[in-house]
Amino acid sequence: MIRLGTGRLDRIVAVGAHCDDIAIGAGGTLLTLCRARPGVRVDALVLTGGGGGGEREQEERAALAAFCPGADLRLTVHKLPDGRLPVHWDEAKAAVEELRERTEPDLVLAPRTDDAHQDHRGLAKLVPTAFRDHLVLGYEIVKWDGDLGRMAAYQPLSPEIAEEKVRLLQEHYASQRHRPWYDREAFLGLARIRGIECHARYAEAFAVTKLTLDLGE
Repeated sequence: MIRLGTGRLDRIVAVGAHCDDIAIGAGGTLLTLCRARPGVRVDALVLTGGGGGGEREQEERAALAAFCPGADLRLTVHKLPDGRLPVHWDEAKAAVEELRERTEPDLVLAPRTDDAHQDHRGLAKLVPTAFRDHLVLGYEIVKWDGDLGRMAAYQPLSPEIAEEKVRLLQEHYASQRHRPWYDREAFLGLARIRGIECHARYAEAFAVTKLTLDLGE
């Protein structure tokens, strides 16, 4: 297993189609990064669930504040319709481009381009049109579609971080607790499998579409 660092991380972008996507897919990575780099700037964008300060937006704001301890968190939650992002392409693209205009990130966390959910997949395809020269890690979300695949990059998680991720997911997203896949076993089970794949106890795994190396320095 080869371990390559990214160098200094001062700015991170995290995008999700729905409230809870970022936390489910990369919550452990955010906890790890933010604890290691106090004051890191995190620009987060969620395309659905906003408007009127509703339950989903309130959950997301509280959750990401907990997942990004000590960070300079800047969260925008839009109110595009859940499940209909492909027919709201212009609005989604404008939101991603607006995000790009206000930050120059060292790392982008986004959905995978081969995610089976149309909203996740659509957002994943938009990200590289705006963040053209950035490291983009595509996170995974377990679901009934059975779209989990072979991943290329791993962030090991300590047992404490893995447990905290699950605790925060259960604590902050009360609206999702009724879902049959939204439980401790699902989240820790996937993290354990990805940990095995990278010789760690737990891990989050990511797809990488394109990666530029600089091995001469």
